[in-house]
Amino acid sequence: MTDKPLLITIAAVVAVIFGTLTVTSGGRALFGGVDMGAVVPFVLRFNFAVGFAYVLAGIGLWRMTRWAWVLSVVIAVATAVVFAAFLWHVWHGGAYEARTMGAMSLRLVVWIVIAAVAIKRR
Repeated sequence: MTDKPLLITIAAVVAVIFGTLTVTSGGRALFGGVDMGAVVPFVLRFNFAVGFAYVLAGIGLWRMTRWAWVLSVVIAVATAVVFAAFLWHVWHGGAYEARTMGAMSLRLVVWIVIAAVAIKRR
């Protein structure tokens, strides 16, 4: 049995935990009737949906599958695209919560790092 590199283990655990938290919080906001303030609907829907991909990528990384690095890159790129669309929304005077700016920045950095680790270890 091949030893799993520590960075892959960390990336996998972070992805699964991050995904679980994302699905939980997004689900509460979408379906739980929780008032989240001035949410941006397309960002909320994207984050909820991609949370499932986070978990899948984490499982793939843990199992060291060949497709996990591709999914990690797709998640990072998709997050960058949605973040850019969010910034466009903000730039044009759209309502938003300040915490969304921080959350999207964090998501982007986390997935760039995870994707970089996955690419390096593929």
